[in-house]
Amino acid sequence: MENVHLVPGEEEDDLYTGYNDYNPTFDSEDLHNDVGFQQAVRTSHGRRPPMTAKYPGTAIGGRPIGTAYGPRIPVGTAMGRPMTGAVQDGAARPMTAVRAAGYSSSIARGSVFDPLGQSKGPAPPLERQNEDTPEEKIKILEKKVNDLIEESCLAHARGDLQLSLEKAKEAGRKERALVRQREQTGTADHINLDLTYSVLFNLANQYANNDMYTEALNTYQVIVRNKMFNNAGRLKVNMANIYFKQKNYTKAIKFYRMALDQISNAHNAMRIKIMQNIGVVFIHMGQYSDAITSFEYIMSESPNIKTGFNLILCYYAIGDRERMKKAFQKLICVPLGIDDEDKYIPANDDPHANMVIEAIKNDKLHQMERERKALAEKYIMTSAKLIAPAIESSFAAGFDWCVDMVKGSQYVELANDLEINKAITYLRQRDFKQAVETLKMFEKKDSRVKSAAATNLSFLYFLEKDYDQADRYAELAMSADRYNPAALINKGNTVFVKEDYEKAAEFYKEALRNDSSCTEALYNLGLTYKRLGRLEEALDCFLKLHAILRNSAQVMYQLANLYEMLEDPHQAIEWLMQLTSVTPTDAQVLAKLGDLYDNEGDKSQAFQYYYESYRYFPSNISVIEWLGAYYIDTQFCEKAIQYFERATLIQPTQVKWQLMVASCYRRSGNYQKALETYKDIHRKFPENVECLRFLVRLCTDMGLKEVQDYATKLKKVEKMKEIREQRVRSGRESSARGRREGSAGSGSSSSPINTPPLRASDSGQSNHGTSAKGERISVKLKTLPGSNEPYEASTQQEIDASYVDPLGPQMQRPKTAAKKHTEEDEFADEELGDDLLPE
Repeated sequence: MENVHLVPGEEEDDLYTGYNDYNPTFDSEDLHNDVGFQQAVRTSHGRRPPMTAKYPGTAIGGRPIGTAYGPRIPVGTAMGRPMTGAVQDGAARPMTAVRAAGYSSSIARGSVFDPLGQSKGPAPPLERQNEDTPEEKIKILEKKVNDLIEESCLAHARGDLQLSLEKAKEAGRKERALVRQREQTGTADHINLDLTYSVLFNLANQYANNDMYTEALNTYQVIVRNKMFNNAGRLKVNMANIYFKQKNYTKAIKFYRMALDQISNAHNAMRIKIMQNIGVVFIHMGQYSDAITSFEYIMSESPNIKTGFNLILCYYAIGDRERMKKAFQKLICVPLGIDDEDKYIPANDDPHANMVIEAIKNDKLHQMERERKALAEKYIMTSAKLIAPAIESSFAAGFDWCVDMVKGSQYVELANDLEINKAITYLRQRDFKQAVETLKMFEKKDSRVKSAAATNLSFLYFLEKDYDQADRYAELAMSADRYNPAALINKGNTVFVKEDYEKAAEFYKEALRNDSSCTEALYNLGLTYKRLGRLEEALDCFLKLHAILRNSAQVMYQLANLYEMLEDPHQAIEWLMQLTSVTPTDAQVLAKLGDLYDNEGDKSQAFQYYYESYRYFPSNISVIEWLGAYYIDTQFCEKAIQYFERATLIQPTQVKWQLMVASCYRRSGNYQKALETYKDIHRKFPENVECLRFLVRLCTDMGLKEVQDYATKLKKVEKMKEIREQRVRSGRESSARGRREGSAGSGSSSSPINTPPLRASDSGQSNHGTSAKGERISVKLKTLPGSNEPYEASTQQEIDASYVDPLGPQMQRPKTAAKKHTEEDEFADEELGDDLLPE
């Protein structure tokens, strides 16, 4: 430091004055924005000859050179740039050998703290690669192949199998083009085998999904035979699955075993699945012993529910009781690998823990656990129902053994369900007493089981028309579980049959509030509104029900019936037409359509539907009667004969059908056949007045000698008829007089008097033609000609006909409900009540 001399300056006190002054000449940060500098860089502007010096005769402008011992004068360059170390504006700066770090206490003019250089603007875009090179073309083609494979898989996930197959085929074509391009460029050694495998595998899968099994097998063969593909032997499982779908079980077994040989013992789960498939194929082939071998191995190595169930089926097929029992014990001991339900019950008041439990209570994992448990319970219940009659001398003893085994397992709650299934089995065997006794055992069990048993008991008693007991057990079921919709429906049904429709509607509404999808409650509510005359509300119920049960014939019939009651025949016809698409052979629906068209005046359509109804059920008297009358109206009496003869066979004691047959012969001009028919009628019904009248007429017109005999008989019958009518009138008058005297004398009402049976004397029927038991309906039919109309009749009179309708519509019945417990043995919510309630 002794040899360092400071340059003299104006301010002697501050040695560093002017050190941080800004000189724009030294600013290199904004050079990319300097137009002149950028132009000089890109052009020859910067290579111009040097400027002429200000001081002629010198190269540096004649400026004196400063030294360490004198004032330092800045020296100009060719561009006028000062030399390093020069003092600007006469300011002195120290000479030092230590270079400054670049930090300053004052901010330089125009400078911003930008260590990352972001103020320079965005980076220039990358240069595009040349796509004309072979390597780039190969990469682009590989990307297209991968995209096509992905599109094919996504199309299959959406269910568009045809599009997925087309994409897979296109990927195969582009992959082959890729291989050829590599061979042409001499890079065949770099062929992407993984891409080729993916293309072929996806193509084979899509062929199989589209049921193109031959193409799928050929594609799998290409993969399996190529030794360059690792682990391709596993695909023989897929080939075996295809052979199984084709029912070529021998080849399926062969390929399953080939795949099993190529999978090492390290992949035990895969080997177990293949052996399970082998056992299933043996079952389809009927080789139960071989299937048992496979299933027993699986149950010893890695037991699972499906294999245990299949093993029980095989033992049942060969009839081995003891092994059935052992297999059932193994089945109920199979671990499910799921958590206990108590895990999802909050155990304390910790809000954080409760929030976590609430979040996982219905997540995907818990749903999977519930599904697995439900599947296991289904298999156990089915197995118990299957083997119970076979493992012991009676099915009751077999059920008891199964119940004892289940009570000692992890499925202890299934024991009660098995007991209820035992009662259902009794019902199937028509042993109602044992079924009721079995269900009564649950009256002292917990509320859930008690409610289920009481619901079934109420259902049984309702079917037996013991409505008091049905009501009692419906109350018991409701007290055990008020939110049980089946119990509420049964309670409503017991009130319904007592014709307390308002109260029944309340129970049905409560059942719907507890379970909005309860179709039985909605159906019965509609029937209740119909009985109350609230047709619009009933229509609303059945329209809602139709939205749930689109193909329910009962719902469609009720809608048609309601529209008919609302005097909208067109809508009624529309709903009945929809009903015929569901049940095209229902003769009653076809007859109803014919009746509606007949009321509308469309005889041709009415005839079509009546004829279809007769074709499916030729024993409906009303349909036969309408068809016969139609042919008489259209002057085809010969065709009407066959229908009235059919009615004669159905109701041989009804004289009117035989009279109609004779009348048809007479109208068609076949008088001889008509005479024979009338004679036959007279032999069967000798007191029939109409028959004798026509016999007299026909014999007179034909000039037969029997006319006198028939005339005499006619007079006797008419006289007997007149006497009988007089007796009836006198009896009525005396009884009426006696009633008046009794009421006047004592003021008490007399006992009811039975009116005589309705007689059809106006239509020529005698009292010998007794009617069969059945529902009494009134039908209109053209009557036989009277005495003053020998061959024609122009008036229509009422004929009273009583008959049994064997195919009457049993639509309007309240549906009962019983608790559902199994998948197969359900009689609770579908067929609910066999009795036809009075309309």
